Amino acid sequence: MSEYFFWNKKTISNFEITEINKSFDAGYLFTREHKGSMYQTRALRLNLEHFELSSENRRVLNKIQDLKMEPKSLPLGNDSYDWKIHKLGKDFYKNKLHLEKLFSANKIKELILNQDNSNFNLLMQYSINSNVFGYAICYENIVNLQYAYPFYDYINYPSNYGMGMMLKAINYAQDKALRYIYLGSVTRREDAYKLQFKGLEWFDKDVWHHEKLYELKQILMSK
Repeated sequence: MSEYFFWNKKTISNFEITEINKSFDAGYLFTREHKGSMYQTRALRLNLEHFELSSENRRVLNKIQDLKMEPKSLPLGNDSYDWKIHKLGKDFYKNKLHLEKLFSANKIKELILNQDNSNFNLLMQYSINSNVFGYAICYENIVNLQYAYPFYDYINYPSNYGMGMMLKAINYAQDKALRYIYLGSVTRREDAYKLQFKGLEWFDKDVWHHEKLYELKQILMSK
């Protein structure tokens, strides 16, 4: 996790939903390091009660009407797992994000198959015309959804499909009447693409800011 910005790290042993949600409210997100690992970062979440699609969101969705999302509970069984999943993830994190050392094929497989070493309980599988396009490895409870570790076929499809994955996840969370969807951290200027949604809140050391996106953009542009 050394390449990621954080203020604090901790390992939880109490996995009751109320305790996990307290950690979310304190700016912590689950990590892939080991069971119970969380880090406190400049987290970004969307208050789903205040979210509504913007004209730009609708434009993206109109262009990706062929993109479908199917939620799958984790861990998957070995008989349901395909090596193409970690191959797709490895290629994405190595060639697009240059993070292969931090997110290997073995780690992707572990998060999906080994509940003892993983904090995540939901796999979002995305397909186009019945062909698998991408995945996101997520955590969900009755209040919150942490959208995490997306990877997809970025070579054969334009970037708006990646944004489409996030929009599909937001719609899924809103349809389930969840309170928040956590969209990861906003610590680099490359994260600015996440700031296009109505109802955003971002965590800064000890407080959640409601909107104030101009201030956040200034922080990101200085990186």
